[in-house]
Amino acid sequence: MPFITCKVNRPISPEQETELKARMGKAIELVPGKSERYLLLTFEPNSHIWLRGDNCLPMVYIEAAIFGNEAHQGYPAFTAEVTRAFMEVLGVLPGNVYIKYEDITAWGVNGQYIDRGFFQ
Repeated sequence: MPFITCKVNRPISPEQETELKARMGKAIELVPGKSERYLLLTFEPNSHIWLRGDNCLPMVYIEAAIFGNEAHQGYPAFTAEVTRAFMEVLGVLPGNVYIKYEDITAWGVNGQYIDRGFFQ
């Protein structure tokens, strides 16, 4: 299950959020075995983000926590597509889009503990 948090230092309209949600759902499919069906996604508009001592330009910080992909397959294509989405929808320049990847090896859902061995 991927969990993606997007912190943006600008407001996001409902229409922009819907467009970004759809584009993130498509982007996650670039990671083998992942789909929007299991994507947990949050947007945090109006975040206080400073980059190079400045907070005037639109910028986004994304944390993408992804289960069971220690080889990071699909991450380059995902990075490019997410960067493109934020540029086209919110006008964030590619140099102001930062993505942190986190490998999830275990998680819990529906009262159940799941780790890599669960799927092997």
